[in-house]
Amino acid sequence: MTSLIPLIGLSLCLGLGFLMVFFWALRSGQFDDPEGPKYRMLFDEDESEEIDEGARSRACNDNGEAHHADHQP
Repeated sequence: MTSLIPLIGLSLCLGLGFLMVFFWALRSGQFDDPEGPKYRMLFDEDESEEIDEGARSRACNDNGEAHHADHQP
């Protein structure tokens, strides 16, 4: 029974510590956009621009006309 008092004090200190860390994270903006990073990693703008340029150059000839599969330039 005597060991119960220090354990209660220790648990209160740990709870207060976790609460302080939570409020620090909340104040520093850690929870501003929880959905964005998981979608942002899917769309790399630098690579998508390079892919778009390559697709455009393959799809159009020098006059800007589209190539057809049965038509050989």
